[in-house]
Amino acid sequence: MESSTLIAALARLVRDVGLAEDFAQDALVAALAQWPEEGVPTNPGAWLMTVAKRRAADHFRRRERLDRKHSLLRRDLETTQGAFLPDFDAALDDPIEDDRLRLMFICCHPLLSTDAQTALTLRLLGGLTTPEIARGFLTTEATIAQRIVRAKRTLGAAKVPFELPGRHERAERLASVLGVLYLVFNEGYSATAGQDWMRPALCDEALRLGRMLAALAPDEPEVHGLVALMEIQASRASARRGPAGEPVLLLDQNREDWDQLLIRRGLNALDLAGSLPGQPGPYVLQAEIAACHARARTADATDWGRIVSLYDSLVALEPSPVVELNRAVAVGMAQGPAAALTIVDALTSRGALARYHLLPSVRGDLLSRLGRREEARQSFELAASITQNDSERTLLLNRAATCA
Repeated sequence: MESSTLIAALARLVRDVGLAEDFAQDALVAALAQWPEEGVPTNPGAWLMTVAKRRAADHFRRRERLDRKHSLLRRDLETTQGAFLPDFDAALDDPIEDDRLRLMFICCHPLLSTDAQTALTLRLLGGLTTPEIARGFLTTEATIAQRIVRAKRTLGAAKVPFELPGRHERAERLASVLGVLYLVFNEGYSATAGQDWMRPALCDEALRLGRMLAALAPDEPEVHGLVALMEIQASRASARRGPAGEPVLLLDQNREDWDQLLIRRGLNALDLAGSLPGQPGPYVLQAEIAACHARARTADATDWGRIVSLYDSLVALEPSPVVELNRAVAVGMAQGPAAALTIVDALTSRGALARYHLLPSVRGDLLSRLGRREEARQSFELAASITQNDSERTLLLNRAATCA
């Protein structure tokens, strides 16, 4: 929980994200060694920051060749290492002075590729492990590890200043920042691995940073669109889990448990996005889809025809196999499972989503609705063998057993 705060604050001090991560890790290792014997301190974040700053100060003392910049930096560290900065918590509430937001824009520097930007931000700010990021990218752990290492080296070699970019440069990096926020939120909303179906802390952090971005860029419809999407999706959090934490799918959820405050916030953000000039972007379109679900008092009242139309626009704007799969789900509800199965089988034959567990999962659902139960069972079992989330695997195996 403290990792991203530590790394962001240290990066501001040492001007190097790689070093900042090293010092933060040193502090966390020290905590693992000392807290079991001495107890958890009253303010864990202050303790960790103090230790990390001492590690940083020691590092710069040991270096034989210090340039003027490092000398000033070492002096700054030594004057603040003894206590947690008293205004640090207050700074987190300031949209301009928030170290994590500043770090996010640094991680999305144009020197880095889009994939590297996302991987680095997810690692440093989202707290995701390399395997989790790899699953999110549908690629190998080695590839992600290389991207992260190269990204940190690139930023360090370029001596990128740790500061919020100016208005023009900020706009250029905004698309990458939004993409990263979306991935962090999605990891929290549907965890790729582990026992938990959701990781609410990630959703909360993505929402917090998204709201902050909306204040920084009030004239950007896509920012408000992403905030609207996250607010509406987050409104279903308590309804997505059963009494034992088991997954509850959208059509089976008790809509009385949806958070109406978050829905209202999301719809307001969507209205704000729609009032700004320009054609709807991908986040606004996805927020419109989420709003269709939010406005329906029951699952049967969902306007699936409108959702299919919105997916048509989304596919035209940003074609991807995942969007096409989501569109197939909507087509299955609006036009019947046979029409949707044609789309899903075409995706399967292309092989673009071979390791994406939701493809056989959707196919299993469509086959089940068509009465092809043995084929549905096989699809659900295939999906269960691919997913890395324990709760989701149990859900899929239960659906397979029902078909049998």
